[in-house]
Amino acid sequence: MALTQQFARVAPEHLERLRTGTEEWDPGAENLRVYDGFTDPPRLLQPTAVADIARALDALDPGALLAELPDSPDEASAVCGLGPLSDGDVRGHLVEHLTAMREFYGEAAIHEQCVVTWID
Repeated sequence: MALTQQFARVAPEHLERLRTGTEEWDPGAENLRVYDGFTDPPRLLQPTAVADIARALDALDPGALLAELPDSPDEASAVCGLGPLSDGDVRGHLVEHLTAMREFYGEAAIHEQCVVTWID
């Protein structure tokens, strides 16, 4: 069974309305998740922590981070714990995910949103 880290951006006002019971939330059956105790429970990152993470992600230099990665796709994949990649472009895969994380946290920081994260 593969485990993946999940993220959701949520406005603090929306969380407060849910907490006080002034708003009902129906995520739909396809989005309903039950915490099974297998991993850590979901964590809530407040807007200040989200902004800190966004700044830290923006400060990363992908070239410097990937400079020591082996040239062999199999070795690079093993070093990163990714398993075999179908296209063998480990650097491209990592840069793609870094870009996605930067965009995700950057947008959340701009809108002063919270982030909920969990392992699924």
